[in-house]
Amino acid sequence: MERLKDAFMSLFLACIILFVTEQDFLRSASATTLVTGTVYCDQCKDGERSFFDYPLSGATVAVTCGGSDGAATVYKEETNWFGSYSVYLDGSPDLGGCYARVVGAPAVCGAAAGPARGLTLLFRMFGMAMYAVEPLLSEPAKPTEACPRAATLWPVQPPPPPIRWVPTPLLPSPPPPAITFFEASACPYYKWTMVEYKCYWRMVSPDTRVAIAFGPVAAGRYGAETTLWEALQGRRDVYRTLLREGTTSLLNSYNSLSFYYPTLSVIDLMNRALLGSQQEVVLAALRFRRANSGAFGGDSIVACNFTPCPT
Repeated sequence: MERLKDAFMSLFLACIILFVTEQDFLRSASATTLVTGTVYCDQCKDGERSFFDYPLSGATVAVTCGGSDGAATVYKEETNWFGSYSVYLDGSPDLGGCYARVVGAPAVCGAAAGPARGLTLLFRMFGMAMYAVEPLLSEPAKPTEACPRAATLWPVQPPPPPIRWVPTPLLPSPPPPAITFFEASACPYYKWTMVEYKCYWRMVSPDTRVAIAFGPVAAGRYGAETTLWEALQGRRDVYRTLLREGTTSLLNSYNSLSFYYPTLSVIDLMNRALLGSQQEVVLAALRFRRANSGAFGGDSIVACNFTPCPT
């Protein structure tokens, strides 16, 4: 009887140790903080994103946090081919007082750096946190010749007047009621499925294959025959949710130059998420969903510029 009691106690203690160890492991494995953003080459040297700017590859971004003793903690990361950067930190530190800035850039656009930007907390849950940074700028030695003169800096020019296109028998689908490409706009996925807004589909159609829009990595996950229309119906699965929100961001990037993610950045973020862990899939889906809701950072919210298509 005594041996049975000792064996039971040993098993009980082993279970407690195993439980505590497993909990500590899961807590440390899931504690991840991500800081993400994009760097643009400000070709016109006007301090703003404009039609002439492009995502800058090979730029070095520093995330700086001042300590209580006056010392500064610095995390550095380089932008990829699409001008995007992601700084991963262990644990869940509070980065509310930190800021990001460009500290190095290629010679073609590295004469000066734009202002530093603060970090905006998108969410904090389950030991994970995600911060977004408004677009950072780097400038060349002199503005490109295609830029407007200093007296007419972008985007002070008035928007172009509405242009309607009269459909012909060969092209029965009506166009958007006005040219809205230069207007800031962000629309959720369900509006892209509404018949009255079908004229806003640009560059791609509802029948376009996901494999064509996002490439072979997406084809391997979602199949070669899945269409963008089917992609917008995805739910109840993290990968289907990622496809729905990623497709929505792709459509928004085609519809508006001022959308938070340029088209190439949408495709890059989608493919990097699909090649990563399930945690990265969740983070990418949340990033796309926030952009599609119009919350680009700061206090302003970008609205959806859809109006019913002409019949």
